[in-house]
Amino acid sequence: MNFIEVFLLALALSVDAFIVSFSYGLVIKKKKGKSALKLATATGLGQFIMPILGWFGARSIYHQIEQVDHWIAFFVFLMLGLKVISDSLRKGDCEEKIAKVLSLKILLLIGVATSIDAFVSGSMLYFMKQPVWSSALIIGAVTFINSCLGFNFCRLFKNFPKRILEISSGVILIALGCKVLYEHIG
Repeated sequence: MNFIEVFLLALALSVDAFIVSFSYGLVIKKKKGKSALKLATATGLGQFIMPILGWFGARSIYHQIEQVDHWIAFFVFLMLGLKVISDSLRKGDCEEKIAKVLSLKILLLIGVATSIDAFVSGSMLYFMKQPVWSSALIIGAVTFINSCLGFNFCRLFKNFPKRILEISSGVILIALGCKVLYEHIG
């Protein structure tokens, strides 16, 4: 693989992070810059670390992870989406409740869920004899940038009713989980 092929792989792998960041950008109204950086860091680090783990674990773990990676991503996205929808339907200050979604635990879940495909790609990089460190750095950097773009792109929708946007972002997260499942099963 040359640089352009790795870059294209990075773009493909970063789509999930873009969509997740877009979804959270719809919901989070306070400290948007800080929240965008948190999400970008979580997804970028996930996309940097997972190809390395996949590369080093290709011989022993690849076939086990390949069988369940889509289910893991699906359930994580489903849980995140249902949480966002549930919080939006409760009475009270939804912004305060949703802002808590970006706890370290949730950021870790997002980082893992959006990078499971990168783990499998790391295994592929191993079998293609591709250098893992430079590839992982490109993948992580592209994901970081796309995550920031996704979070900030949602500002075009700032005048929509808040509750509708919150429910929509939860549905987007669930749809992303279904997309991962469909791609692996369908």
